[in-house]
Amino acid sequence: MRRREVLSLAALAASPTLAAAATAPDDGVAPAGVVPSGTWVHAYAAFGEPKYPRGFDHFEYVNPDAPKGGTLYLPPPDRRTSIDKLNYYTIKGNPPAGVALFMIESLAYLGADETQTMYGLLAQEMLVAPDKSTIVFRLHPKARFSNGDPVTSADVKYSFDILTSPLVLPNYSTDLAGVAKAVVVDARTIRFDLREASSDQIFKIGRMPVFSRKWGLKADGTRPPFDQIINETPIGSGPYTIALVDSGRRIEFQRDPNYWARDLPVRRGMYNFDRIVYRYYADEDIQTEAFKAGEFDIMRVYTAKLWERQLIGPKYNDGRIVKQSIHTATGQGMQSYMLNLRRPILADIRVRKALGLTYDWETNNRYPNFGLKRANSVFNNSEFAAEGTPSAGELALLEPFRSELPPEVFGPAFVAPRTDSDPNALRRNLLEARALMQAAGWKLDGAGILRNARGEPFAIEFLAPSGQDTDRRMNPWRRNLSKLGMTIRDRRVDYALYERRLQEFDFDMAQNVEPPFQLPAVADYLDLYGSKAADQKSSGNIRGVKSKAVDRALAAMGEATTLTAFRDACRALDRVVMWSYFQVPELYSDDERLTYWNKFGMPDVRPSHFVTDIVPELDTRLAWPLKAWWIKEPAKR
Repeated sequence: MRRREVLSLAALAASPTLAAAATAPDDGVAPAGVVPSGTWVHAYAAFGEPKYPRGFDHFEYVNPDAPKGGTLYLPPPDRRTSIDKLNYYTIKGNPPAGVALFMIESLAYLGADETQTMYGLLAQEMLVAPDKSTIVFRLHPKARFSNGDPVTSADVKYSFDILTSPLVLPNYSTDLAGVAKAVVVDARTIRFDLREASSDQIFKIGRMPVFSRKWGLKADGTRPPFDQIINETPIGSGPYTIALVDSGRRIEFQRDPNYWARDLPVRRGMYNFDRIVYRYYADEDIQTEAFKAGEFDIMRVYTAKLWERQLIGPKYNDGRIVKQSIHTATGQGMQSYMLNLRRPILADIRVRKALGLTYDWETNNRYPNFGLKRANSVFNNSEFAAEGTPSAGELALLEPFRSELPPEVFGPAFVAPRTDSDPNALRRNLLEARALMQAAGWKLDGAGILRNARGEPFAIEFLAPSGQDTDRRMNPWRRNLSKLGMTIRDRRVDYALYERRLQEFDFDMAQNVEPPFQLPAVADYLDLYGSKAADQKSSGNIRGVKSKAVDRALAAMGEATTLTAFRDACRALDRVVMWSYFQVPELYSDDERLTYWNKFGMPDVRPSHFVTDIVPELDTRLAWPLKAWWIKEPAKR
């Protein structure tokens, strides 16, 4: 094991060499700062120790001796039907997902079989200040871009400056908003100072994409604005380069034989295909038929109808095509119908609870073999979901707010109302909902319409984007509500207007899916539930949650120094959110469903956290089939 190095301010002052390195300009970058006290490490874990020690050989979920070769054919991982640019990071246009996935590396790599641990990639080592206010990265001396240039701290700072500018997709600046500044220490060392101590922010910096300062540079040395770099081939440090772009409907990547990280422990056994080809299709039906005809090799499946009714036939029966549902340990955010608490009609918790009682999820779940599950938590499929009655740690967070919380918060964990326990279950739920509405001041008129004291009917609007099929779930719900004199109306608008209305909180009810996680990111939940975010247009707190108990639980998540304390804070938050009926919970899935042609070899060990293919700005999990599988007989394809 190599000697761990510790650099402090005192050491810098005592060493002319170190002091010079810390203050010397680098490629025109302003004079650099110093490195804080701390220990240089190969990996950083949010809690506890990394699974893999310094000097490890490879991850368990890869085959270090996997054969190389062959071509992998893929559909796009999202709904894009064509591509019109190569710059993945700017706002306008449709880029290919493969650029970010296969061409651009980050400072660190998130391990896929443990809780929130990142391992150095472009960064050979990392140093996190004891108070988590600063993180320093020392770049790997072998790190190279595809043009042969070394990856330097100046490139990292350039990438940071671009990604926090108005010229790129806003999710990047949001992710990096907690960074006060990035400081080049020397050619291989860069320091990030945080506005507030935050493990979340440290991980987001580690996953920040890094590209060359020379990307888009003109022959005369001038640089256009980043959002005007459109079809220039990205200069990244990843394992693939672009071989071909054809008419916006096809892009091919070829493996770089000189890929600098091919023998590093974090990359050994990965990227086994010589070429990767993405083909774009006009719609899902055409794409599905193209897959069954053999035009591409792997497909992630999102819908039960497709899984149960279309991915069938002789090729599945004889094993030429495989359909597989694989359980993962990734925590699953809640899919729900969000209720806008800013609307007076939804301000009363009794009304919100009544809406939940009228929703018949069990009947709506027409494909139970698909494996969808009812969401009962903010943190489904994880140890952070509330269980049983509150622990002592949870009670310490909740007790100061007992008088303003539903009493159920202090009892057993939330379980959504069911309608399949016996033939009369739905009727009992509707009777309870009617009693709640009466207690909240809503009375039936002579025509069977529920009205408040001002004579206003109970009617809310469900906002959805055009083209989204919501009738299968909404129509049965509407029928149940009509029995109580209540109405939900559909309001379908084009996607741009849908987004704008959510950003401006101009809706009654809308559907939402919260993010998956290895470890819940405090920043995500501050955005989703924090009181401050409720008054910020375009924030994630679309529901308008303002709760002192929620804010205290969120603060405790950020302050936690042990996994136990963090878990208690998450569970306290979970109890308050679920028992306050800020939403009608719907579903989640803890399986990865994929179908593929039976031509692949794959490692014996599966990672705990993976997906089939990803849109990189939305998901941080390992695209395991794309990165770790191989073609058994590459000569045949």
